[in-house]
Formats: sequence, structure tokens, C-alpha cells
Amino acid sequence: MMREFSFYLVSTPIGNLSDLSRRAGEILASVDFILAEDTRKARTLLVRYGIATRTISYHDHNKEKATPGILDRVEGGETGALVTDAGTPGISDPGYYLVRAMIERGIEFTALPGPSAVMQALVMSGLPTDRFTFYGYVPRKKGARDRLFEEAGAAAGTAVFFESPHRIVSTLEALAGLLPDREAVVARELTKLHEEVVRGSAGELAGRFAGRRVRGEVTLLIRGAGKRGRGGTA
Repeated sequence: MMREFSFYLVSTPIGNLSDLSRRAGEILASVDFILAEDTRKARTLLVRYGIATRTISYHDHNKEKATPGILDRVEGGETGALVTDAGTPGISDPGYYLVRAMIERGIEFTALPGPSAVMQALVMSGLPTDRFTFYGYVPRKKGARDRLFEEAGAAAGTAVFFESPHRIVSTLEALAGLLPDREAVVARELTKLHEEVVRGSAGELAGRFAGRRVRGEVTLLIRGAGKRGRGGTA
């Protein structure tokens, strides 16, 4: 018999809706409300599994205002769950803010493991997995972006970034200017029909993607400065 909690962080598919776990589906169907970054995207998943739980919008722009009321509801006896647009809540989304707030209020919660674009891209990349750092989204400003690439390039482990499909070409060009011969990987549309994992030097990738209209969610990986790498356990 599983322990019951007042609140759940629920990982959802990053592309293939069939990747929702049985337990995740049961939790989403049983709670009183579901917080979602985009309620429209969440509804697509919920309809697929016949889940009628009410969804509430929760994102970076309303988290500070919405959080106190959400915690009051949980403390009042309601149960809830948080889902991100895709993948594991708390990774580059407002889940971190909510987790900190629940800890401060003494609210017990748990997280349901599941899909993660970071881990999916890492294990498919062919780059070392014994050490890696997730840096979040690539900064939009040139100075901040270049400084972060230089930092990641000097680190021993594999660097993992999220990037917009609209900016990936310019990002690869910038990376090629800084680390032209460094091994890198672009993984996009993971778990979907048009999944693509492209490997090569930063310079080669910049050339291969030049002029392309890239679509879908993109994860960029860069080999670290370490000379050796081994697999690991997760």
C-alpha cells in the first residue's frame, strides 16, 4: 500500500503521450486539482487518459501571487498535483518556487519519477555520463551566452542545455566560434515521430543546421574538457 501525500509533482511525457506511467495517471485522476504551466497542453494529456480533474494555471508570471492560495487549499485538506508542459516539474519551470514554499510551510509532498528531456538526451548523446551539468536555457544575450559556453567548455563533465528551435542555429554558430572542434550533440523531438539526434563537432553542427527551419523541443549537449568519461547509474 502506497503512502498518501497532500501534494504530488508528476512527471509527464516529453512527446509520446503513451509514456505516462500508470501511477501518474492514477494520481492525476485522484487529486482535487492539477496545477499546469499551460492548461491547454495539460488538457490534451488528461483527455487522452480520461482524466477529468480540474486544472489551474500556474506559471512563472503568476507563481508569486498564486502560491499562497494554493498552499492554503492544501493545508485546508485538498490534494493537488503539479505538471509541467513536458517532463519533470521543477526543472526550468516554476516547480522549484512551489517546492521551496511547501517546505517553508511544512507541507509534505512527493515526486513521481518519469520522463526527462535532460536524461533522455544525455543517454542518447554518446557523450560521457559520469559527470554532467544541466545549465537550463541558453541565455539570449550574447555576452551571457558566450560566458556560459566558456564556463561549460572548461568544466570536466558534459554540459546540457535547453534551447528554442528558433534560436538553435544562431546558438550553434556562436558555439562554433568559441569551441569549434568540441564534440556536441543536438537532440530534438525526443520520443516523437521525427526524433533526431545529430552528433559532430560544434563547427560541423553549425554547418549542418545552417539554413534549416528547426522545429520541436531542442536539447544541446557539449562534451566537457575531461579526457575520459564513463557511463554511470541513475
